[in-house]
Amino acid sequence: MFEPPPPPPPPPSLLFLFFFFFFISSITGADAIAVFKEAPQFYNSPDCPLVVTGEENGNRLCSYDGIHVAMTLDTAYIRGSMAAVLSVLQHSTCPQNVIFHFVSSASANASDLRATISSSFPYLKFQIYPFDDDAVSRLISTSIRSALDCPLNYARSYLADLLPLCVRRVVYLDSDLILVDDIANLANTPLNDAVLAAPEYCNANFTYYFTPTFWSNPSLSLTFANRNPCYFNTGVMVIDLARWRLGDFTSKIEEWMELQKRIRIYELGSLPPFMLVFAGNIAPVDHRWNQHGLGGDNFRGLCRDLHPGPVSLLHWSGKGKPWARLDANRPCPLDALWVPYDLLQTPFSLES
Repeated sequence: MFEPPPPPPPPPSLLFLFFFFFFISSITGADAIAVFKEAPQFYNSPDCPLVVTGEENGNRLCSYDGIHVAMTLDTAYIRGSMAAVLSVLQHSTCPQNVIFHFVSSASANASDLRATISSSFPYLKFQIYPFDDDAVSRLISTSIRSALDCPLNYARSYLADLLPLCVRRVVYLDSDLILVDDIANLANTPLNDAVLAAPEYCNANFTYYFTPTFWSNPSLSLTFANRNPCYFNTGVMVIDLARWRLGDFTSKIEEWMELQKRIRIYELGSLPPFMLVFAGNIAPVDHRWNQHGLGGDNFRGLCRDLHPGPVSLLHWSGKGKPWARLDANRPCPLDALWVPYDLLQTPFSLES
């Protein structure tokens, strides 16, 4: 019986496309960690102070002269986190003095996360802290965007409990930003008597961040009596952890979250409790340190321009993230500023 010859193999170009899309799908799975390139090593300038790290629970984390940076870490945003870390180191005068404190979900694979960081930054001083999702999940109310309901989004409220006592001041950074200036200038912000510092935006409509139920109840709205509260974005903060611990501000934030479970007083995730506790009592930071909103609003994530003035930090807060828009081939013009810090290993870079 005549048997037809087997079909010819696909041309090399089609084979490449197949493996390319297989690669992309494999690294964008919910639980997969992408592969990243190794970043260049950055060295201190000659006039940097010598930072000697001590021992705290067996980890070299304690240094009063170092710059401590806290970030969250998960598979969904790790591409942004890697870019943020690279930007911090690249623009720092004393990059070897920067110590990173990453907070990840207790259910995450910390070994994989640690290996990912170490492979791209083998010289980095860092530690990963497990965050108990269940402890905060019971306090979280649904907000206007599901990403804001992630328990890890609330980890910034627990830094004083998670980080070693030897860490007295920390710069908290979101994962969807890059620095284009020396982080030491931000870390050295004078706090005076305040617990935290952040850029304030007093032209924003502060009443928008709380519901009519909140404003119509005098016992609630009087929270801001004798204060001049302004909106501030919690994605970039300088925090005095020693004062935070002394004032037990985590408990104060949790009290507002517990009230929110009974009475709907806000809609925006982890931000309103921070403002209820701190708005009007924070140290100011120049707006250049949080050019926020580049991800658009919380619904459509449309492109936005920079705010007027100088820029030290670009922040894609909002729905649109630069890596997602680039992958979808729908980038905004300012997303091009994020690209040089993207360490994602692509099939093209694997060939080189």
